[in-house]
Amino acid sequence: MADHQPRINRLSLAQGAAAVLQGQWTAAQLAEPKAWKDLQAVLQDRAALQAWDLRQIQRLDHTGAQLLWNSWGRRWPGQLETLPAQRAMLERVARYTVAMPPREHHGPVYLWQRLGGQVLLVLGHLQGMLRLVGQLALDLLRLLRAPRLGPWRDFSGHLYRIGATALPITALVGFLIGVVLAYLMAQQLQLFGADPYIVNLLGISVIRELGPVLAAILIAGRSGSAITAQIGVMRVTEELDAMRVLGIARGYRLVLPRVLALALAMPLVSVWTTLAALLGGMIAADLTMGVSPAYFLLALPDSVQASNLGLATAKSMVFGVFIALVGCHFGLRVKPNTESLGQGTTASVVVSITAVILVDALFAVVFRNIGI
Repeated sequence: MADHQPRINRLSLAQGAAAVLQGQWTAAQLAEPKAWKDLQAVLQDRAALQAWDLRQIQRLDHTGAQLLWNSWGRRWPGQLETLPAQRAMLERVARYTVAMPPREHHGPVYLWQRLGGQVLLVLGHLQGMLRLVGQLALDLLRLLRAPRLGPWRDFSGHLYRIGATALPITALVGFLIGVVLAYLMAQQLQLFGADPYIVNLLGISVIRELGPVLAAILIAGRSGSAITAQIGVMRVTEELDAMRVLGIARGYRLVLPRVLALALAMPLVSVWTTLAALLGGMIAADLTMGVSPAYFLLALPDSVQASNLGLATAKSMVFGVFIALVGCHFGLRVKPNTESLGQGTTASVVVSITAVILVDALFAVVFRNIGI
């Protein structure tokens, strides 16, 4: 078996050093860990040699030829002695081996170019969103001129899928969040004997902020991704191209019904989530602090102004419009392959949630004197 091991001998000739290969350069011999490790070290040491003699090799397959070709830096050495079959195998490996990509240098210029590329990418998305908003405005004018010809069947279907089917999960999450908040607040309020003020804290935090934001995040992850996936699949299956050929306006049939459905469904889902959170907080307050549900319901209208509910409803409508626009934007930008579909769906969820948080922060700053 020792004679079959691949070996490289170094010979000193008049014209310089040469590498003489012996043994079997096959996948079976190269699969042995020790032989592979030793051979890699020898090849690295002999890589600079320009004269190679392969005629004493007992057997050479494509694995051995690929190993030699890679060790030569994927170029022919200055002097190479081979048998005709070995030469043909090496030429075949050289023909079908993909060229090695150049090594990237992550210097200041490269980082600056990457930054510029990211800025241009963001500007491209902003331009696409602006174009989508403009087309949506034109489609709304068209709907107002001829409301009987509007896509109401699509609107009702999206309203059911986005709103009605989301009620169980939003109610469950809202209820649990209300329980957690009440327990955390109770621990702090009991230190100061301010048990009744849990109605104030829980009411203002849930009605004004937590209910709308929580509902928007759930809808963005659930329905926003579904919008992107639906339109993206239409791109993959060439349905969007068919709509263009038939002269069907994509914005009027795809974007407008989804925007209207989310704009109407989001305030309703937000109120539903808020009620579930208040119910969970009321039960937890009764169990931990002895604040009865009757007192909770009587004190809540006096603790939280009605303007907070109006602000939350308006904010939820804006959330819905943003989620629908972002979902449609990334869906229309999907390329006709599954990889782009997955990337677009992921980007849609991330951007939608980020937009919800940014819009909520903007509302908090602009309307800070309302309802507080």
